[in-house]
Amino acid sequence: MPFIPHTEPDVREMLAAIGVEAIDELFDEIAPELRTGQLDAIPEGLPEMAVTRLMHERARAEGDMLCMTGAGAYPHHIPQAIWQLVGRGEYYSAYTPYQAEASQGTLQVTYEFQSMMAALTATEVANASLYDGASALGEATLMAVRANRKAKSKRILLPRSVHPRYRAVAGTVVGNQGLELVELPLDVETGRTPLESVDSAGAEGAAAVVVPQPNFPGCLEDVDALVDRAHAAGALVIAVVNPTSLALLRPPGEWGERGADIVVGEGQPLGIPLSAGGPYFGFLCTRKAMARQMPGRVVGRTVDTQGRTGYVMTLRAREQDIRRSKATSNICTNQGLMVTAATLYMALMGAEGLERVARHSHAGAVALRAALAELDGVEPVFDGPLFHEFAVRLDGPPVAEVLDGLAARGILGGFALEPDYPELGNSLLLCTTELHTEADRAAYVKALRELVAG
Repeated sequence: MPFIPHTEPDVREMLAAIGVEAIDELFDEIAPELRTGQLDAIPEGLPEMAVTRLMHERARAEGDMLCMTGAGAYPHHIPQAIWQLVGRGEYYSAYTPYQAEASQGTLQVTYEFQSMMAALTATEVANASLYDGASALGEATLMAVRANRKAKSKRILLPRSVHPRYRAVAGTVVGNQGLELVELPLDVETGRTPLESVDSAGAEGAAAVVVPQPNFPGCLEDVDALVDRAHAAGALVIAVVNPTSLALLRPPGEWGERGADIVVGEGQPLGIPLSAGGPYFGFLCTRKAMARQMPGRVVGRTVDTQGRTGYVMTLRAREQDIRRSKATSNICTNQGLMVTAATLYMALMGAEGLERVARHSHAGAVALRAALAELDGVEPVFDGPLFHEFAVRLDGPPVAEVLDGLAARGILGGFALEPDYPELGNSLLLCTTELHTEADRAAYVKALRELVAG
């Protein structure tokens, strides 16, 4: 944000204008015992040049790691223009746009985001947004139960191939809501969800079936068959997708005969940096017929009495439902900042740019998997189609030791699968994006060869 300093004369002039002697008088309603007093542990201020040097020193101490770890959070190139714009005060500190007459710019950004996400997923409506991809899945399960009134149960079929943290969060969200999450197995040969497991787990009478694409181990599911089986049993389909992959893969709105009913995912790949775990944002898209069951805020476009275009909150007056008995969800205001960044990213990249990112990411993963398959003691866990992640199994030292060794060489080397998928053994999940060069892949192969083969 721009820094606007106030000189002592400026401060005195402002205080005189409001009839106050000192700044402390503005806080006289706070009892003395509640005030912090002097902050003795805070060092003296430094000149701008010294602060900049200190920050660079601390950044160097952290190191510049080569990140080959994905697992739901991905390093992508973010054009500088995006956060230069998002960092402007009118975006950075803006609150929820309740008053349409004062918030047309913010509302239009939200509307454009919804339009882009609906187009990307081939659905009809989108919200703006939820906390993250994991909580979006939890909200989608609640929404499916509300929307599927023909279902005979509150049962949701949830494959093991869905991100393990997403499954955990979904369980927390629905745990006290009377919903039952039924786990579908992972085929250890293909890395996919067995089609027959949808029937054997009781899709008949279930409210919904969750279908990830790509799934957490990096494989592409047979989404057409899964969707059609779920619909044939009377269940809705909740798709969990990586938005970058949709520039290459068929969108969930076109899966099977009817397409997915609800689409959720993590929006971090769309212009949000990897920043110590957040903030991220979740998206949720659906059919127009189910819009009233959709959680979160929705912005619509209309015209006023003079025929001028205007943007307004629609279906609800605010992002948090005022009446608890009518509430569909409760989301946080600041997700609007992430939505603004994602909207700028998609607008700047365009369809062609998104496709280039996806193609580079996919090509890098294919090349890296082939190179690693040539190493002694390393083999791909699955050989089917992928997007930009894949798993390898190590014949030798435990994955935890290998990851430590890679970190010592300046590489964030992947995600250990065995704690969440013991059936996959001593396995590692790797990721590439458009940021990874041929030299990066070669450096990773060299380091892994040294650690696994000794």
